[in-house]
Amino acid sequence: MVTLLLDSTQLEIVLSGVERALAFRKGNVAIERSTISKVQLTDDAWTWLRGVPSPGTHVRGVLAMGTWKSAGGDDFAIIRRRRPSVVIDLNGHPDYSRIILTTRNGLQLVQALRLDVDTEAVDVVDLATGAIPVLPAPAKKPRAAKPKPAAAV
Repeated sequence: MVTLLLDSTQLEIVLSGVERALAFRKGNVAIERSTISKVQLTDDAWTWLRGVPSPGTHVRGVLAMGTWKSAGGDDFAIIRRRRPSVVIDLNGHPDYSRIILTTRNGLQLVQALRLDVDTEAVDVVDLATGAIPVLPAPAKKPRAAKPKPAAAV
């Protein structure tokens, strides 16, 4: 199972030795927070997998690990069986347009990404559960009320 580390500038996907071997990667995957455009939770990550493994390992319905190339862009996937997963859409990342991960911590990741965190990387589970204190969120400006259109007579 991958470990997700988050700091104020990036999300790091820490891969085990077996995951690195099956994904044909030498190191972890680092994602700048500014490139994350959308995070979605899903019960079936297989529906989000597109393209062909290049390089990667694929055993239909069992596991998919590595880079998937398609016309829509390159995706990085760590999928195991039919378990809860998270899909991270990226905009402007140099290597990937989407990250698909099987993880029990998808909800904690979504919650942690909403927080302003310190510069030191910490596990997203610790952030979401409150085990690690976070910086207060900056105050948001109230939205101006939209004027109502005049009624047609």
